[in-house]
Amino acid sequence: MKKLFLISLLFSVIAISVNAQTDSTKKSDGIKTIFGNKKKSHGAYFGFSVGYSFIDNKDAFTSGGRLMWVINHNFACGLAGSGFVSNFHENSGFSLQGGYGGLMFEPILLPKSPVHLSFPVLLAAGGVAKVDMNNIWNDEDYVLDDADAFVIAEPGVELEMNLVKFIRISVGASYRFTSDIYLNNESHDVMKGFNTMVNLKFGKF
Repeated sequence: MKKLFLISLLFSVIAISVNAQTDSTKKSDGIKTIFGNKKKSHGAYFGFSVGYSFIDNKDAFTSGGRLMWVINHNFACGLAGSGFVSNFHENSGFSLQGGYGGLMFEPILLPKSPVHLSFPVLLAAGGVAKVDMNNIWNDEDYVLDDADAFVIAEPGVELEMNLVKFIRISVGASYRFTSDIYLNNESHDVMKGFNTMVNLKFGKF
């Protein structure tokens, strides 16, 4: 009797296992592979930011935008850009103004958590102009002193919060590494430095 019970139990376990595998196969989309058939999740978001920086040893205002493709919730890539203006008060001497744009890559750590981290890296090119701010409202006195182009790598870190399913807000900081910038025939590293920002993002994450 005991042997019969054990044999019955063994067959029951085998039957349940086979049935489970059959159901799994029915739900499967196709042929199993060595590396798995897990479906990837895809989304996208649009974001814009405002920030503060220090450019040419002067206060600077920054603003930016990005259009990103989100893969499996934890990685995004796409296009991003930023504009800036330093020393933006009238009659304040010279201001540096310009912008840059290019490719952004953004690993996202624990994206489904209400509060999490992301690590955006922007690889871009742009331009900067040195502008005389004296009597800026008078077109005759709005003088472009010099300008130059540059390439930039800007890694950053953002603390991100999921407000609702389709909206996220983040605060973050980044550092600008740029090629040499030549203004008035002199090399400057005026663009190198930290930037802080607040981002608002809308989309399917």
